[in-house]
Amino acid sequence: MSNVLILFAHPRLQNSRTHSRLIQEAQNSHKVTVHDLYEAYPDFDIDVEHEQKIMLNHDIIILQHPFYWYSAPPILKQWIDLVLEHGWAYGHKGKTLTGKKIMNVLSTGGRQEAYQKDGFNKFTIREFLSPFEQTARLCNMIYLPPFVVHGTHLASNEEIESATQLYQILLKNLVEDKLPYDEIVTKNYMNEVLSDITPLK
Repeated sequence: MSNVLILFAHPRLQNSRTHSRLIQEAQNSHKVTVHDLYEAYPDFDIDVEHEQKIMLNHDIIILQHPFYWYSAPPILKQWIDLVLEHGWAYGHKGKTLTGKKIMNVLSTGGRQEAYQKDGFNKFTIREFLSPFEQTARLCNMIYLPPFVVHGTHLASNEEIESATQLYQILLKNLVEDKLPYDEIVTKNYMNEVLSDITPLK
């Protein structure tokens, strides 16, 4: 069994149908800790020592956020800049996070076909997330493919509920260590992996 930490970053959660449902589901999940960064640090004054202690108590880290300007909201970048210190998270003596797993869970208004080399955005989601992947590699962590909810601007309530159900399946399998990590690290989407897993009862 693994302990899962969700570092949640959404500055306008009250306006988000998608993340409101996803985070509600996460808060009801066994062995999953939801850490709302905007709620904890409204002034961006991040307690580095506290955040490092939280990370040490979890095996899998999820960075959950909307896909703002092909990246994440600013507090998540602030968190990475401050918490992942040289000598602690990386560097010759920075081996603290070795072997922990990390991934992005994100929403985007654009549909999946817009995130292709011949699509509107010219790059894939996985390519846009390469700074996160390289950060994980530098910290000796295992980067898992992202879980992405596309087309959120026009999504129906049924589509959001379907994404929420898939997220529940993801969290359950992360906690229970049931995912074939060696096989999935090169996948573009975690969604592809989850589609082959039996839905929850």
